[in-house]
Amino acid sequence: MKLILAEKPSVAKNIADALGIKGKRDGYYEGNDYIITWAFGHLLQLYDAKDYDSKMARWKMEHFPFIPTKFEYKIKSNPKNRQWADQGAKKQLAIIHQLMKRTDVVEIISACDFDREGQLIGDSIIYRARLNKPVSRLLLNEWTKDEVLSGLESLQPNDELRPLQDAGVSRQWADWLIGINLTSVATLKYQKGRGKALNIGRVLLPTLKIIYDRDKEIENFVPEDYFKLVATFKTNNNEMYEGTYVEESGEKFKQKEALEIVNQQIQQKEAVITHKKVEKKKEFPPFLFNLSNLQGYITSKYKGWTSDKVLKVAQSLYEKKFITYPRTSSTALEESLVGKTARVLKTLAEELPYKDEIKFMKTKRVFNNAKVESHSAIIPTYMKPKRLTADEQIIYTAIKNRFIMQFMPIAVYEETRLITKIKDVELNGIFESKGKVQLEEGWKKVENINSKDKLLPFVEKGEWVEVAESDLTTHVTKPPKPHTEKTLLRVMETCGKGYDEDDEEIVGSILTGFSIGTPATRAETIKKLKDVGYISTQGKNLISTDLGRKLVETLPVKSLFDLEFTGRLEKTLSDIQKGIVPKKAFLETIYKFTTESVEIIKADQEVTIHEVKSNAAKPSHDILGICPNCGGNIIEGRKGFGCSNWKKGCKFVIWKNDKYLQALRKKPTKTMVKNILKNKKAYVKGLTSKKGKKFNAYLSYEKNPDEDYYAWKMEFEK
Repeated sequence: MKLILAEKPSVAKNIADALGIKGKRDGYYEGNDYIITWAFGHLLQLYDAKDYDSKMARWKMEHFPFIPTKFEYKIKSNPKNRQWADQGAKKQLAIIHQLMKRTDVVEIISACDFDREGQLIGDSIIYRARLNKPVSRLLLNEWTKDEVLSGLESLQPNDELRPLQDAGVSRQWADWLIGINLTSVATLKYQKGRGKALNIGRVLLPTLKIIYDRDKEIENFVPEDYFKLVATFKTNNNEMYEGTYVEESGEKFKQKEALEIVNQQIQQKEAVITHKKVEKKKEFPPFLFNLSNLQGYITSKYKGWTSDKVLKVAQSLYEKKFITYPRTSSTALEESLVGKTARVLKTLAEELPYKDEIKFMKTKRVFNNAKVESHSAIIPTYMKPKRLTADEQIIYTAIKNRFIMQFMPIAVYEETRLITKIKDVELNGIFESKGKVQLEEGWKKVENINSKDKLLPFVEKGEWVEVAESDLTTHVTKPPKPHTEKTLLRVMETCGKGYDEDDEEIVGSILTGFSIGTPATRAETIKKLKDVGYISTQGKNLISTDLGRKLVETLPVKSLFDLEFTGRLEKTLSDIQKGIVPKKAFLETIYKFTTESVEIIKADQEVTIHEVKSNAAKPSHDILGICPNCGGNIIEGRKGFGCSNWKKGCKFVIWKNDKYLQALRKKPTKTMVKNILKNKKAYVKGLTSKKGKKFNAYLSYEKNPDEDYYAWKMEFEK
């Protein structure tokens, strides 16, 4: 009998289905040859500081730095009361260990996700039992039946993945050391009053600094006027086309006077077309999605989506066997997947109206081992979903379309460039015209991408035209745009470098781990920045808060904000995973950094950047949904369920003492608010009429089209 440990119940069921095992028991499935059990993600966590030493229960500056001589693990805490172990985790861990100790179990197979967190989850559970039984590793990129059966035929000894475990442990211990020590001393130093701590993190602070720097760029931006001159030319056939005046410095001029002289000189003049160049150009489809690109695409295209939500929905599709592993940094597929990919394409193309244009080909843009690190790009599996939620449909369609585009014809457009010179006038520049015509739609047909054609009349080099009119316009330089989740993810992924999908150096940096965080953690980092109050949202824009700004400007450990420093740490973790760098060397660097950073903060000047008022109500950080007014987060406050952007003027709120609901003898609940935000209405039971009769109805909270306020509407079941 072999025991398989999956990371989640849903994955365990996929494995059981693949093996045809129906017998479900309390905490596991059992068949003739296999027992399949599961964790709930991490069942174990590192000790808290007070678990090592009771004096650490109270934060005092002299207790830090605190570095355990040996790191210990315990059953994860109950999220509602950290003093107690989570009973569900405790029970499941006991079941797993009982199964492992069964005399008929001769081998243990870890089937947790193939990444450093998955390795850590599986190893922490398996080796805690201290059994002398062989441990193997099931390494899969998808949970379809064919993959599971194939994977069980090609298991690897778990010992061979020790570097992956070392990377997971190193990341976990480093984040614990930096988080516990620097959060504690920074809170003691810079916060007045007892309350939520100032959260200091290895990935959190450089991400905050990216947003802070952009905010400062916008604040310090000084707009400047510039001027452009556009002439309209008339051909012999009375057709018109526009040309922009261009000199060596470009088409934008800081001095208006120079353009005014040119404008006077060209009035009613004849001109000649001195140059005509027509080029056919190819447009390749965008590369396959990795997680960051998928998150950026969805959050910029659909209102109310966050990168955290994209990951959760993609994870759901992965566990339902519809897509491959989503937490990947690669935008290409392993070359060994050619046959499997052809099968997936054939399955997905069957019902498409343009299926005759889809042709499978092995190209370097799609299949390239040099552009794959651990996991290939995200693509659909051969299993076609019959029923998806609205959110799952959005993510699945995006991944499916991006996949199909790779095997459609290349889009082709024709670009025409004309240069027109004015006759009998000495000018320093010329008039330039550009036109574009889409010749072959190709892959753009998949998502009905409409190209903006700019047509020019059919003219030839040497042809005479005349100036029909001209327009000298004034423009103002614009400041940089605030970061969105899409642009922030791009900076985190490339560690602040510019990004070009075809840039081998940048792609190489991403794949070798030189980045801020990992594909799996970036969404969580952005969410945490919002939750701890360091950034806020304005529509899709991310803005640093007063607290976030003060933290950046005050905390003296500047390397924590440095993208290069954090990128090097992440790169070292990636090298540990590959067996290039030993775990010990990395941890010694972290010990030294932590100790020095604590002393730097202790020696810093006394300053308060955050004051917690004792009578302040504790804010709830549960996000109930997306604000229909501005796209912000709806959270629960003391008096109502309102928008987190209320300081910036958003007035959306559902009051807890709402008079309309009071008349119906009801109070709004979290569940009611969530349903209204998600489904536009909520089914509410137990409403009371004026005559005292109970009834049920649908309630919606809608904006008056003519006035700036929201009001309740009631509908009854049909």
